Amino acid sequence: MYSIKSPGGSLFPYYYKGGEIHCLKYGSFFQDEAGLFRLMLEEEQFIGQRSQELRIWVDFYETRLTDDVIAAFVDHIGRLNAHIYKLTLVGCSFGSKLKLKKRLNRLDPPLKRPVSFFSDPEVAKTWLVREG
Repeated sequence: MYSIKSPGGSLFPYYYKGGEIHCLKYGSFFQDEAGLFRLMLEEEQFIGQRSQELRIWVDFYETRLTDDVIAAFVDHIGRLNAHIYKLTLVGCSFGSKLKLKKRLNRLDPPLKRPVSFFSDPEVAKTWLVREG
């Protein structure tokens, strides 16, 4: 099995319980919105070079999810829509989760694949690789 590093430093693909995941490490940016936005753009370009749909795991632990960050992330996911098989987010507060859900539901065109939020990263990864 051959893996390379994504712009965020994750192995691509990341093998987990017999499945493949693409990890977007958007955590630990704290209040560095500019750094986070740069990484989102780099990841978008990286994913855009792939022809397959991906199971995407997003880590937001220790990143402040301001309205600007939420708006940029939702736009980012909208541009990646064709590359998403399943999407899960971890590390979101209850309020941020509600804001993200609301904005994701308003995407045009709408996301074509399921999105789930989890507090436990391992449960999130298991959900991604589980079929059905």
